[in-house]
Parts: sequence; C-alpha cells; structure tokens
Amino acid sequence: MGIIIVDDNKVNLFVMEKILKAAGYEEFESFTSAQSLYDHLQLAEPVQEPVEADLILLDIMMPDIDGIEACKEIRKHARYKDLPIIFVTSLDDSQILAKALDAGGTDYISKPINKMELLARIRAALRLKKELDLRKESELKIHRDLKLAARVQRGLLNKPISEDIRIDVTYKPSSALSGDMYYWQKFDDNRYGIMLFDVMGHGVSSSLVCMFVSSILREAMKNLREPELVIKELNRQMSLLDQETSDIPFYFTAIYLIIDPLRKTVEYVNAGHPPGFLNIDGSQTVALSGGSCAIGFFDEIKVKTTTVSYEDHIQIMLFTDGVYEAMKLVEIEADKHLEKVTSEDWGDLAPSLDDITPHQNEQPDDICLITIQVK
Repeated sequence: MGIIIVDDNKVNLFVMEKILKAAGYEEFESFTSAQSLYDHLQLAEPVQEPVEADLILLDIMMPDIDGIEACKEIRKHARYKDLPIIFVTSLDDSQILAKALDAGGTDYISKPINKMELLARIRAALRLKKELDLRKESELKIHRDLKLAARVQRGLLNKPISEDIRIDVTYKPSSALSGDMYYWQKFDDNRYGIMLFDVMGHGVSSSLVCMFVSSILREAMKNLREPELVIKELNRQMSLLDQETSDIPFYFTAIYLIIDPLRKTVEYVNAGHPPGFLNIDGSQTVALSGGSCAIGFFDEIKVKTTTVSYEDHIQIMLFTDGVYEAMKLVEIEADKHLEKVTSEDWGDLAPSLDDITPHQNEQPDDICLITIQVK
C-alpha cells in the first residue's frame, strides 16, 4: 500500500507518518516539496508505467509550488489521472478548497490533523481507487476480447475475386465489431451465391448475432443454394433463438443473389434490405427489391424469388443502410444517386465508397458496399 506524503513542515510529516504506522500502513514516502514529488513520480520522464502509489496526502500551502499547482501538474499525466489526492491544509477558505478540488483533488482534511478523520478519509479514497482499478482491469479485458472478436469476424470475410465474375467490397465498421456481413461462394455448377446482410443494432449484441448468422449461412448456401430455401432456413434458425426472454429483438435484413454466368441469369431475394441496383447490358437499371420481409420477425415467412436475364454483361451494386447515412441524403435521393452510379460504365474500375460519398469519417453506422461485374 504506497502512500505519498508531501508537506514542507517536518513536524506535520512526522505526525502523519506516526498515524499511518500505528494504523498498519507500512509503505509510504515523505517529501518536503512539490518538486521532490515531481521527481519521484518521474513527471519529466516519458515513461509509460506509473510509479506505484495508491494515494497522495498533499499540503496546499508550500513554498515555490503550492499543492493546488502540484495537483494540476500531476493530473496532466494520464498515468496518474485516477490517483487519489487528499489535500491537507490549515486553510479554512471555501474558495481555496473549491479550487483545490477543481484542480483534481479527491478530498481534503483540515489541520490540526484528527487521527480518526485522516484514517477514515484515506480508507474512503483507497476504496474508490480499488474500484477504479478493478474497472480499468475489466475494461482492459473487454478491450482485448473485443479486439480478438474483431479479428475473428474479419477472418470470416471473403476477399475480392476476379474470375468469371468480379466482386469488390468496401467494409467499414462503425466500431471494432460490426453487424454487417457478406459472404459469397462458387457452386460446383459454376453459379455464384452472394449474400449481404445487416443485423439490427450496433456493437457487441448485433455482432454476436452476426457471427451466428454467418455460421448458419455457410451451411445453408452449401446445402440448399436456392434463394427461397436459404432465406427460409435462415429464418427458421433465427426463430430458434430464445427471443421471448430477451429485451433485444433479433432480426436482420439481407439480399441474396445467385448469378449464373452460363445461363446469364440473376436470381435474388431481398429480405427487407435496401434495394441494390442491377444494370443490364448497359441499357437498363433495375432495383433489386422485394421478395420477403426481414428475417427473424416471424416463425414462418413468405419468400418469392425474382429472376432477371441479361445478354452480354451486368453490373450490380449492393449496400447496407449505413451508406445512406454516410451520404447524408434521404433514402429516395440516395437511391437515385446509387442507381445513376450503377447505370454508368464502370469499365475495369468499379466505383468505391469514396467515389460515392466523402463523409465516412462521420459514420454512425456500419458501412458495406459490394460491386459485382459479369462480362
């Protein structure tokens, strides 16, 4: 238990040391000036780890540097922002005491020192520090867990491909974990299944559901393939979650495509998701909308697959609703702009999110944009 005592009066130091020893506190350091305290705490050194200390008893009235200025200087250093500082003073000026507390003081005690009061205030300050230390330890563990979870989540994402079709993606979570996810797979009949989905909410809860959906999606696409069957299976799996006892409703929107470059068809189901746009042969752009409600609302849902044919080539743009917010446009205006971008000739360079909106640094939501070209 490291307690630091700072007082220019050696008699006061002696009295406080005696009180602390009698109370069982063995580890303490005593200083007669703020500068000595600075040197002990290594405030001038670019160190990362703080000097081990649990509390400072700091006199206000001292020569050269008073306790209030010393407290302000200590609080400038992040490594000591939670270190309890109790002012010890003979002053009875409420304005000065207010300044001392505003400077970062935890508490104060008046001179002449009352033994019982001093020990009570020390115990209270140390309890507070212990709680803060436990909180910081817990936050650090959570931060490490979130970083690991984010790495796992990123590991599930497909890399862009350029084979029979070209798929590019921009993926920008609003925090470490995301509720947006995408997945594509080439089937053995040379068709491609592509899904983009967006789980309701943000942060840890939505990302956990997102990981759950991702795991069942892969099996569903592998075994069932067809849009109607895959969407119904995802809804069945979501209905198995214990939602009645949860304050958080679990549901997500999705758009699932199957592209067949040989037959030149696109089959899709849109389950309550932003529409996405498909440009056919450079002459017509259609919205990929309709087919189902969002997944997870009801135990059973109606699903309708839509098929679009093309003759030469197609361009497809899929996105989550975070793109709307980044564009800072109402959905109608945003859709018009995205439809226009989809109708343009992309050549060998599909548009990126930066081409569509410059406002991603202010994003309140996860963002995902997928472009698909088949030639």
